Amino acid sequence: MSQRAKVRIFSLIVVLLVWEYYGRSVNPILFTYPSAIARALVGLVATGELQSYMTESLVVLTYALISSIVAGVLFGVAMGRFSTVEWATEIYVNALYSTPMVAVVPLIVLWFGFKVPAKVIIVFLFMIFPVLLNTYEGVKNVDRNLQEVARSFCSTERQLWRHLIIPSAIPFIVAGVRLAIGRGLVGMIVAEFYTSITGLGYMIVRYANAFETDKLFVPIVVVMVLGIGLMSLARWIEVRIAPWRNIEGKE
Repeated sequence: MSQRAKVRIFSLIVVLLVWEYYGRSVNPILFTYPSAIARALVGLVATGELQSYMTESLVVLTYALISSIVAGVLFGVAMGRFSTVEWATEIYVNALYSTPMVAVVPLIVLWFGFKVPAKVIIVFLFMIFPVLLNTYEGVKNVDRNLQEVARSFCSTERQLWRHLIIPSAIPFIVAGVRLAIGRGLVGMIVAEFYTSITGLGYMIVRYANAFETDKLFVPIVVVMVLGIGLMSLARWIEVRIAPWRNIEGKE
């Protein structure tokens, strides 16, 4: 076991022990502790409730993640590579990115209803801008000297993209995906607060209204673990497709 893993495990154990000790001294309506959350988790898994709601949330997150990566990368590349596209769209991208997405949720519900398409659109809007803007920055920050060297060796536009621009932008793109995952999980819960009585967001509202704090924490912890897992997966993918970054060695 590496030193990094030992430190992380030790840190986790300390946090859980402190949480357990403090949580037992607080009114269970207001707070809870890890062993109570674990018991609630087992109960929700045994009844199948957690799996059912989690599946619905993951479907929405998956659709939104795939569509935001595809649209964000393509549009970000177009903005970064073609000045006309950048000049024509930059003001709208900045305006939409600075708009609180929670503010447009009621409008999306009005237009698209309360079912899966509306939730996918909401989560998509939360996720696309980190991918788009990071891709744009990655393409814009490709070393111009390297581009001139490539052209001096008679590289075609296709070769330039394949061997220089895309490899240079990959770390930016993956960083954008990792940021988008965090925003997407927030958007997923917000969408479920507003749009329907399904998913992990509905579980949070339901158990908060019932003052069942141990069960309330179960979907919250699940979202946290999901975020850690997805970000770790994105980091692993970056190491495989951009090994020169040597991320694992730097952490």
